[in-house]
Amino acid sequence: MNIKEAKNEIQNAMKAYFTKNQYGEYIIPLEKQRPVFLMGPPGIGKTAIMEQIAAELGVGLVSYSMTHHTRQSALGLPFIEKKTYGGKEYNVSEYTMSEIIATVYDMMEETGVKEGILFLDEINCVSETLAPVMLQFLQYKIFGKHRVPDGWIVVTAGNPPEYNNSVHEYDIVTWDRLKRVDIEPDYSVWKEYAYKQGIHPSITSYLDAKRDNFYKIETTVEGKTYITARGWSDLSDMIRLYEQNNIPVKESLIIQYLRNNRIAKDFAVYYDLFNKYKSDYQVPGILAGKVSREIEERASKAKFDEKLALLGLLIDNIGTAAHEVFIMEATQRDLQEGLKDVKAGLSKQYTDPVELLSKQIRLRQDRLQKGRSSKSLSNDQQATFHEAVNVLEEMRAAVQKNKPAGNTEAFKLMADMYNARIKDLKKHADACRDAMTNAFTFCENVFRDGQVLLIFVTELTVNYYTAQFISRYGCDAYFRHNKDLLTYDGWQKIQNDLNRMKDEDLYDLDDDSSDPSPSSPKGALS
Repeated sequence: MNIKEAKNEIQNAMKAYFTKNQYGEYIIPLEKQRPVFLMGPPGIGKTAIMEQIAAELGVGLVSYSMTHHTRQSALGLPFIEKKTYGGKEYNVSEYTMSEIIATVYDMMEETGVKEGILFLDEINCVSETLAPVMLQFLQYKIFGKHRVPDGWIVVTAGNPPEYNNSVHEYDIVTWDRLKRVDIEPDYSVWKEYAYKQGIHPSITSYLDAKRDNFYKIETTVEGKTYITARGWSDLSDMIRLYEQNNIPVKESLIIQYLRNNRIAKDFAVYYDLFNKYKSDYQVPGILAGKVSREIEERASKAKFDEKLALLGLLIDNIGTAAHEVFIMEATQRDLQEGLKDVKAGLSKQYTDPVELLSKQIRLRQDRLQKGRSSKSLSNDQQATFHEAVNVLEEMRAAVQKNKPAGNTEAFKLMADMYNARIKDLKKHADACRDAMTNAFTFCENVFRDGQVLLIFVTELTVNYYTAQFISRYGCDAYFRHNKDLLTYDGWQKIQNDLNRMKDEDLYDLDDDSSDPSPSSPKGALS
């Protein structure tokens, strides 16, 4: 199955394992819960989906790579304990708490999170001395005498033997204690993740045209070559940072992440071409509805891969704007809850508005710190708390500066600042919708065969933030074209057609032919 299906399997297992009876006890006791075993090639995203699951369910996550552990660190160190049996005193071997189990308890103490995931990666690569300990752990969730706390689900992962020389083959006795889930790479599913993680558009548009290059492990005369999902993701991070710091992205950087000389060189050429398109097409002008006839003519005559690159640029810009609106909305919802508490506090006599705002700030800072430590907050949730803290600090500073006469005046000042942000949110949402509409107008005027336009509609649907935006604020052009939207299978057929083009010279750099909602005042505070 693909990584998205595996994620659903794990979430369903966790929901089942977290189910309690009328007495508040877990229906399936810890020792009867089979750990999930994710079996899949390296760099496919096994760790990433565990982080997503923890954030979505709001539970903790403790991750360990078992290749880093010895029998002593996993089991604990031995020591001699004196015990009395039948009136006689004996020296008995005991073990200190396992480092792994101790980390789970540490997280519970530091963050207050009582349920979570203990994720043990590369579990089929443990040393020979640790193998018997791991078998006991898989059955009883115990290292030495210390047990995984109730409410913590064990998920394990490993690579098939063809990818790792250290893999130990499990026997049926071991497999019978695990819920095995086999995962295969799937670009279509990864692309949904890519949009949400902000993967650089040069990568997604390149892989749209050459999806066979998404995941590839080969044995050559020079040794193993490999391209993984993790490699593309890490390369994307570096490209964005290099661009931010005005550092040229060269093949020497790309080969560090794409360990296949042919594909690394191919993408390096494409990246340069992508930047040429970015400069030539002046995408901000297209989204502003100010596009020259020259650009329209070039786009209409462009090769298909160039059209895909242009779509990637349009989607990236629109998606960034939609993401900004998404965070602004989430921040307003959080602020609304916080200011309700402030208003309730201000109704009490002798309450200090500055202290009430400070309390709300500390509350969010604490949630942010604990959420980071437990990995129970997504990047968007962290960004929301950061923004809310910034706004609350601005409100506190305004109250301190203006010194309102009473609590009613103090809250009016806060409400005015909150409502000003709603107006700002409306401006951003209107600008995003206008950009989307202008992009549709451009595509309608230029791509008359309809195929590229249908791909554009599909990409807006697959992109999490643009889909969320359209569902909240609408886009007449999107809904007008949505009735003709290709099915997912239809989109894959287009991808198969693109793959048959891969022998063409696509990269000729000298070829120039080629809740608080701003839609209404309902979110306003008074």
